[in-house]
Amino acid sequence: MDEIIGLFPVPFMRAPATLEQALVQDLATHFSALAVRDNNSSPNLSHTEMLRPGDSPLFTEAAARIAPKLTEFGALLFGEQMPWAIKEMWVNLLDQGGRQAMHNHANSFISGVVYLTPTHPQSQTVFMKSPGGTDFAFKNEHAGTQPGPYSSDKWISPAPTPGDMVLFPSYLMHAVPPNQGKRRITMAFNAIPTRLESWGYGIQFSG
Repeated sequence: MDEIIGLFPVPFMRAPATLEQALVQDLATHFSALAVRDNNSSPNLSHTEMLRPGDSPLFTEAAARIAPKLTEFGALLFGEQMPWAIKEMWVNLLDQGGRQAMHNHANSFISGVVYLTPTHPQSQTVFMKSPGGTDFAFKNEHAGTQPGPYSSDKWISPAPTPGDMVLFPSYLMHAVPPNQGKRRITMAFNAIPTRLESWGYGIQFSG
């Protein structure tokens, strides 16, 4: 019997209700007033400064709930359960009409987003293949095609509920289309393992 095998898939974790609603509300309320840094992607996008979990009791509490998921997801990436550290956290405010350009996250291995407010259906996070990758130079795109996991250029993440979290490899490109709804607030973060070892050669990271 013929068999299709997906080689080297990219893991993506969706973790519903990672943060309880009281913490979600406190994060959204507290950090909305601190999100004053402009983003060159859009005049309607602003964010807080990059903070460490210990810089805020709210971030410390959120990081403690996120930590077990990082360990679980990290085992998919590196084949071993190991301690992870969140190196930076920040909150994004995306007002109506705002968008976030395609990007990935440098100097980290796992990145994540926790949704703090409802998200308009047209403004769900979009993940996409890296440009200039291993795709064919000529594409087959027209009204009669049916894109699937092996032919699509992008994938729209499921509709989130406040408190839901997604984790993905930091190299994965992603963007947010123009927001057609009310203010969209998310908490993003980057994480690194405390140590990586390759046949006796080890690298120690400090979070």
